Amino acid sequence: QVQLVESGGGLVQAGGSLRLSCAASGRTISTYAMGWFRQAPGKEREFVAAITWNYDNTYYADSVKGRFTISRDNAKNTVYLQMNSLKPEDTAVYYCVAGRYINFQSRRGPPSSDFDYWGQGTQVTVSS
Repeated sequence: QVQLVESGGGLVQAGGSLRLSCAASGRTISTYAMGWFRQAPGKEREFVAAITWNYDNTYYADSVKGRFTISRDNAKNTVYLQMNSLKPEDTAVYYCVAGRYINFQSRRGPPSSDFDYWGQGTQVTVSS
């Protein structure tokens, strides 16, 4: 079992930045692909970003490309999401996820069902 705990969410003005962290415990994440999903009120959960277990590849939703950066530190068992140039439409609960067998070929990003472990989420609110 992998436990994931997100932190770093909060309230920020449009154009600002936040850095989310996801601390894993229970098992090393070095063999897991890691990612982030988000869900805004009244909307479906959507893929944001993911990184393969060996750091080789990163994937982003079109809506965040060029603004968000996902990274990982396997030695610290931690994943990060650096969010820059934030927009009000980025407001959502952000969830950290982990999984081993991920379909990265989908144009809409990997399905949420591919990820076995989910954190509780952290709220990000961007004011205009």
